[in-house]
Amino acid sequence: MNVARCTLDHLIVVAPTLEAGSAYIHDVLGVSPQAGGQHARMGTHNRLLRLGDGIYLEVIAIDPDAPAPARPRWFALDARGADFAPTLAAWVARTTDIAAANAAATESLGTVEPMSRGALEWLITMTPDGSVPLDGVGPGLIEWRVGGHPTSRLEDHGLALAALEITHPDPARVTRLLGALALEGEVTVRAGPPGLVARIETPRGQGTLA
Repeated sequence: MNVARCTLDHLIVVAPTLEAGSAYIHDVLGVSPQAGGQHARMGTHNRLLRLGDGIYLEVIAIDPDAPAPARPRWFALDARGADFAPTLAAWVARTTDIAAANAAATESLGTVEPMSRGALEWLITMTPDGSVPLDGVGPGLIEWRVGGHPTSRLEDHGLALAALEITHPDPARVTRLLGALALEGEVTVRAGPPGLVARIETPRGQGTLA
């Protein structure tokens, strides 16, 4: 099956609060993310940081002022307790045909769901239990529909994603999935316990999120 190429779109750092997540990002990268908004369907809110053209970092946390959703929140937020350490939890790949990309995937990435935040509307894959696919290292898929791309609204602080490193006990599974998605972007795969590491260039040097 021929699918449109997927491109690394954004990284997701989960945190118990937006304040804790923002402090973590500032400590590692020297820059604070800017205000985002609310995800009414998920009971979450976010802050964002530009990492270059068409790519950004998202800090996401449970919104204490929002009602609990009828389904598990994304990125396993419900399973993390009340005071966990902010962590790089997931990544998302952009496509212009999410249905075809999801069908071509060699691993289950979830179902395609509509989502919105303010003037932005998109389609995204989500697993029924809110977990991150492929033992926590598989991507979500996203297709932006209305409102353009978030990076057009974000300040440029001179940050750039140098590499996203994926480790997994069976790296061939990850490589096969990325090949099926025709993924473009600085992504490397190696053997090891399931994990994600992002290396980000900043004006003060390279910072690492893991």
